[in-house]
Amino acid sequence: QVQLVESGGGLVQPGGSLRLSCAASGSIFSIYAMGWYRQAPGKERELVAVITSGGITNYSDSVRGRFTISRDNAKNTVYLQMNSLKPEDTAVYTCNAAVRTTGQGPSGMTYWGKGTLVTVSS
Repeated sequence: QVQLVESGGGLVQPGGSLRLSCAASGSIFSIYAMGWYRQAPGKERELVAVITSGGITNYSDSVRGRFTISRDNAKNTVYLQMNSLKPEDTAVYTCNAAVRTTGQGPSGMTYWGKGTLVTVSS
């Protein structure tokens, strides 16, 4: 079993910053990629950012230049540094990981955290 637990969400004023963390634990052999998704009320879930084990990153156009995704492979943790936050960034942010579990083959399986709420408001 693999669990992902997010932290770092909260209330912040426009223009402020937050750093989200997501720690993976369980029967992990390796993690191929980790990412962040978000979903606002009345909207579909969208990809925010993703990072591979090799450090390749990709961002949504709406956050590129403001958000930075990074990994600490030794801790099985992914971070999302969010700067210059806007009200439209308000959403539940959910961590995602493609994981090779112990005792399994090389194929990765997708796991999700429960999410952490980010509210950007004055």
